[in-house]
Amino acid sequence: MQASRFSPKPPWLKVKAPGGPSYVALKEMLRARDLHTVCEEARCPNVGECWSEGTATIMLLGDTCTRGCRFCAVTTGNPRGAVDAREPEHVARAIAGLALQYVVLTMVDRDDLLDGGAAHVAFTVTRIKELRPDILVETLLGDFGGHADYIHTTVDARPDVWAHNIEVVRRLQRTIRDVRCGYDRSLEVLRRVKHRDPARVTKSSIMVGIGERDDEVLETLADLRAAGVDIVTIGQYLRPTPKHAAVDRYVEPATFARFEEEALRIGFRYCASGPLVRSSYRAAEVFLRGILRPEARPAPVAPPVDGLVPATRLLRATRSGA
Repeated sequence: MQASRFSPKPPWLKVKAPGGPSYVALKEMLRARDLHTVCEEARCPNVGECWSEGTATIMLLGDTCTRGCRFCAVTTGNPRGAVDAREPEHVARAIAGLALQYVVLTMVDRDDLLDGGAAHVAFTVTRIKELRPDILVETLLGDFGGHADYIHTTVDARPDVWAHNIEVVRRLQRTIRDVRCGYDRSLEVLRRVKHRDPARVTKSSIMVGIGERDDEVLETLADLRAAGVDIVTIGQYLRPTPKHAAVDRYVEPATFARFEEEALRIGFRYCASGPLVRSSYRAAEVFLRGILRPEARPAPVAPPVDGLVPATRLLRATRSGA
């Protein structure tokens, strides 16, 4: 379905406005901890559904990204090396105070830091595992400038899943992603993770409806699989503001189904493909049941930490990414 400036969204993209007691309670908890969420920063269409179920995504390393991709609503700027050294502990304690099974930690790109924030991310993962060793942790990270040592720092912290998004097909990289990003660099980063730890589950994500052709999506799937990527998600691009790249088309659900079928055919262990799919879409259900712990039972309710009341559902703690 081709899109124009005044095209209404198709019915399969309609979502409820956020609200409800669980939504409000989780928002207040995150604010009290001064934690930034990619749900809000990136204007995710699933924020109402996820937060009402006690789920959220938390960005590490602040709310200002040093890169300016044309699809992303996260603030772009120069943090000038500012890092909240308390953040790993705050994030870990917030998570430990909730009844969680699966946590996703993401980040803004921090090209102003010598290691791109790798040590900060690694320490956060380590601290979470110390407080709640039963929790599965996914990291959705940047490319760290392609530096192997920094990538290895995050891999060696042993997150259960290591994710990096290629975002768009090769032809659109220069027009959609920041000039410091790159198609081949993203593939190389994902290959390095597998080389460092072959058992580590790797994951990436593709946006569609931003100017690509279907055959280019299939080519990107093949390239990701050749790089050893285990899991892929495919979702509809939605323009966050008029300053961002325009939506080229609204991809129909049947086309998403074909993408998923092809991904599984060429060997991905799992593919989530649909209009409202995002890079952390249904992460806990996918990985807990199907890959990391097929035999997993519901996680025990965690004791309150610093007065926090355990949530009744999963929290995905993440901080940036697509």
